[in-house]
Amino acid sequence: MAHDDIGKLTREDFDAGPSSYDEIEPGLFLGNLTAATDFEWLKEAKITHILTVDSCPLPRKVQVLPDIVLKYIQVTDLPREDLLTYLEDSYQFIQHALESGGKILVHCYFGVSRSATLVIAYIMKKYSIGYTEAFELVKKKRRFVCPNPGFVEQLRLYEDMGHSIDNRNVHFKMYRLQIAADKVRKAKILPQSCMDLVKPDPALTTVHPEPTVYRCKKCRRIVASASNVLPHMPREKQVWRHISSKRYNKSPRQDKQANKPAENLQKEELPPTEVCTKTYFLEPLSWMPNIMHNVEGKLNCPKCSTKLGSFSWVAGCQCPCGSKIAPAFYLVPSKVDWSNAVQNVQVTV
Repeated sequence: MAHDDIGKLTREDFDAGPSSYDEIEPGLFLGNLTAATDFEWLKEAKITHILTVDSCPLPRKVQVLPDIVLKYIQVTDLPREDLLTYLEDSYQFIQHALESGGKILVHCYFGVSRSATLVIAYIMKKYSIGYTEAFELVKKKRRFVCPNPGFVEQLRLYEDMGHSIDNRNVHFKMYRLQIAADKVRKAKILPQSCMDLVKPDPALTTVHPEPTVYRCKKCRRIVASASNVLPHMPREKQVWRHISSKRYNKSPRQDKQANKPAENLQKEELPPTEVCTKTYFLEPLSWMPNIMHNVEGKLNCPKCSTKLGSFSWVAGCQCPCGSKIAPAFYLVPSKVDWSNAVQNVQVTV
């Protein structure tokens, strides 16, 4: 790779081997970089759309081809890279290409991991099947597909969420926080693109407050709602992994369950394993101003300044139960009380 005059990455390495492609579904091809730059094959196969998932876009000679619609996703083939948040857009792009009577090539460098992940996700959603079945269907057509372990976990989480993005899913929340933590580790501040992870102050004026909240034990100021809590299991190491995600997901009774504190969730949502209540891990909240400009620090009550807990984007927190959660925004249980008697209107201080 090299940089052009304005500093953008450009493609100069073409060692992806011979042109390699396989038709996974009628009109849907999965292949490598060489196939995406093989003008003769593109014309012969009547390719109308190209979806590139790579560290840099296709060379300009491909970008200026007439009658071919391009979509580019910048991702490297590393386990901690984020492909999950692109799965919905990728599905729509592929589906639109096929429904319009076109033919599409989905490719990365070798056509093995990144592009295979997008195609597997497409098959999962189209046929409402799980990761394992979709993987086998794609592998039958292209024998050496092999998403890296991180992408496999993302696909399994996608399966757990019902082949869509569920912003209420605890594991998806933790997944996005871990992606943001990687960026904070490099930039030392929370990027603007991740600001949506910081949830509204639960003590702000609202017409429909959550019945169950956590209050500062000293001044009674609301500092969290039940839905802000990110439950974890004893000795858990990475809470968004698919292995236990269904234990956390809210059932159709979500609205009722959301009204119960973590102590009650362990009895009704997660039998027989109990949720740990030795530390309350939370989503980032807007009353925590320091979290946007610091890698770690204290969490003080915004009203009385009592220390309620701490946060750490990188090091995380070791809970007394043995779990290591990172990133971590947590309250010490002895510093807060939970209450299920909130008035219809709460006024922040």
